[in-house]
Amino acid sequence: MIATATPLSPTRVWWSAVRPATLAASVAPVLAGTAIALQEGGARWWPGVGALAVGLGMQLGVNFANDYSDHVRGADSPTRVGPVRAASSGVVAPAHVRIAAIASFGVAGLAGLLLSLAVDWRLLIAGTACLLAGWLYTGGPRPYGYLGLGEVFVFVFFGLVATTGTVYVETGRITALALLTGCALGFLACAILVLNNLRDIQSDQAVRKRTLATRIGRDRTRVLLLVLVCGAFVMPVVAVALKLAAFPALLVLLAIPQAATPVRIAFSDQAGPPLVGALKRMAVTELDFALLLALGLLL
Repeated sequence: MIATATPLSPTRVWWSAVRPATLAASVAPVLAGTAIALQEGGARWWPGVGALAVGLGMQLGVNFANDYSDHVRGADSPTRVGPVRAASSGVVAPAHVRIAAIASFGVAGLAGLLLSLAVDWRLLIAGTACLLAGWLYTGGPRPYGYLGLGEVFVFVFFGLVATTGTVYVETGRITALALLTGCALGFLACAILVLNNLRDIQSDQAVRKRTLATRIGRDRTRVLLLVLVCGAFVMPVVAVALKLAAFPALLVLLAIPQAATPVRIAFSDQAGPPLVGALKRMAVTELDFALLLALGLLL
């Protein structure tokens, strides 16, 4: 008896396109930023909710836009290992994926506009830069995600901007602790992307998609992953050493074993499904990092 593959349902394809594991990169900075604001004694709940809406909208917009743009550019190789791509699945119309990307960016833009009008109109500048960067990551005439600059985008917008932005809308100021925490979460968000690109390095090379991983090679990409993860855990140590945070903030170091597993998988020459699992574990690590840091700051 010959087994037949289970047909893909539209719901399954759309859920895959959401890439739920990556949503940690938008939730973690808001969580950590709110904890910093609470430590400063000036947290306000509604700007935090607005910052979360901006972050989730941006993340979903980038995911859908990347799905659509890769399809249009023919960058979805048949040998690619990973989540189903909606636009290339044959189940969902590519135009619908594009609409989903625009709608997600629209939600982020609307939430950002309301925050800017309520807190500081200058946030409109940062918000516009975020939206442009999100769309041009794989869209536009010269997508910088194909130039090996994706990690720069992730570090800046899903690390520094997301964390310090949350602190700013809740307290009206940016602190040194917010910057260090933004760097830490930016490093971990980059680690998620590096694992994604390490998983896809062979298929990306086949279609000439020039991510940073395809430019520097597999071995150097692994070293970069290790540096990013180590850098993330150095930041809270620096914060405590500079007396920007109290000793309990080092609770975040309990997440090191969790972070070590995906790094070990990356260095073990495994490919395909193991790296998919490693990516998901790194996303959980970022969320655990934010939770432990928040707990430490609030003790």
